[in-house]
Parts: sequence; structure tokens; C-alpha cells
Amino acid sequence: MTSENRTPVITVRGLTMAYGAFVVMRDLAFEVMEKDIFIIMGGSGCGKSTLLRHLIGLMEPAAGEICYGSENFTSATPADRKRMMRRFGVMYQSGALWSSLTLAENIAMPIEEHTSLKPRAVRELVSYKLALVGLSGYEDHYPAQISGGMNKRAGIARAMALDPDILFLDEPGAGLDPLSSRRLDDLILRLRDALGSTVVIVTHELESIFAVADRAIFLDTATRTQGAVGDPRKLRDHSHNSTVRHFLTRGETETRPAHEP
Repeated sequence: MTSENRTPVITVRGLTMAYGAFVVMRDLAFEVMEKDIFIIMGGSGCGKSTLLRHLIGLMEPAAGEICYGSENFTSATPADRKRMMRRFGVMYQSGALWSSLTLAENIAMPIEEHTSLKPRAVRELVSYKLALVGLSGYEDHYPAQISGGMNKRAGIARAMALDPDILFLDEPGAGLDPLSSRRLDDLILRLRDALGSTVVIVTHELESIFAVADRAIFLDTATRTQGAVGDPRKLRDHSHNSTVRHFLTRGETETRPAHEP
């Protein structure tokens, strides 16, 4: 999907992430365009999930700023930040479904909390969201009664409950077998195309990165900053950063030399 004639949905400038005196990443700068699937990638411990937590307001930057459209999320008042956060839908790595609630009850929770819809309308909306992720008929099932892949899909359905402009997915394919992971990738593409949402995904899984990403940022643990931003296929084939090429080829860069763009 080309970024021409589209404005950034998310703009990050000079972002430094730290736990006290320990700097995780510094000087991050990138844009996420409307309706893109944007990947946050890198090795274990590089700060991928930490970056996601900064983007959704669970952590504060040590320096820099995050903007949504023309609004500065970092310096916004609590009321304005809460309003901006209503545009987000988040699926955490574990799925984070309440085990004591059915799938329908899990998805209904944010709808009941943030809207004034009547119970019948809530039930119809919940069934629609489950149908979108291929779980029609599973409304009365509990998370323990369905597979890991189905739990992931239910987590996405809950993230979409309030029709967010931006979906944040933390390691959606973690722990899934290859077939379930591919089906989840296909689902993410279909949902983006059907709903027009922008999607930000944390993952280190190459098959998923190449299957769904429009653009990606690579977080480099050695330099503690971004190694590259762009189309991961072009980064794999043309990046001058050997660490980026090594990650995107799983060490096969010796047989895949970088070329000039």
C-alpha cells in the first residue's frame, strides 16, 4: 500500500525509552501512515513491547514525543489523552481474555463500559465482531475451551470492539503453530482491508513480517536505537545495515549481498 497522498496517523520524534537510568532505546523517529500495517521488529529484549507501551500511553518517554495526527499525545492533558486513546484497540501478547467470562462477555465489556447501547444491540455487535474473526457460534465458549489460535482471534475481536482507528497487536502469532500463524496473518490483512484500520504489530517472526507489513522499524540492541525504517523486503535486499540484513535473513546475508536501492 503506497503512502502517497496520505498523512501520518502516528509520528514519533526523538523518542528515548528508559527504565530509570537504564536507556532501552534512544532517538527513535518514524511515521505510521494511514491504513498501513506497521511492524515493530528486532531481537529479544530490544524494547519492542516497551515501544508499544509508550505508543498506547502505558509508559512515559524519557525524551521526545508521540503525536496522533496533529495532536501531541505526550504533552496532552489527561482528558485529551483519554479521548485520543478511545481511538485505540489493543491485543496483548497473551490475549488477556478474562478466563471466567465467555467470549461474548469478554467482548461486550468495553462496549458496555463506553457506550449506551441496549443489551440486544450489544449482543448483535458482539456476534458481528466474532464473525469478523471467524468465531461465529462461539459466543458462549470460555477461553479455556478453545485453541490458542482461536484465543488470539478472540483477543483481536475484543480489540476491535469499539471500532478503533488504530489496532495495536503485541506478538499475535506467539506460541502458534505455523498454519495457525499464517491464518492469523491472513485475518489481519482481511481486517485491515475491510475496516480501513491502521495496524501496529510487535513481532520477530519473519514469515509474518513479510506476509503483512507495509513498513517496519528495526530496533537494534547493540546501538540502542533504530537500525532502519522501511519496507522490510527492501530492507532485506538493500539495507546498508548488516545487522538489519542479518535479522531479516536469519544470518544468510553472506549469500544475499546488499545492493544499491
